[in-house]
Amino acid sequence: MPKAKKPPTKATPQRNEGEGNRTAARRYDKAQQEFVKRGKVEEKARESERAVERDERKELERAEQEGRRHIAEEDPEVER
Repeated sequence: MPKAKKPPTKATPQRNEGEGNRTAARRYDKAQQEFVKRGKVEEKARESERAVERDERKELERAEQEGRRHIAEEDPEVER
């Protein structure tokens, strides 16, 4: 009987899955489905709407602009 695979840890690095990470994608999809099943989508949508309409709006817009500036940039941590 084959051994069950253990999830990757710091001691056992995750294997490269090529372009895209199917394991991470499945984990993300499962988490999203569980979130929807908990029934908090509308509640979180209202929280987000309030954040945009109130004090957090400027902070959120600043964060969005910062993210857009980095889209075309290379990660500074990458060494060649």
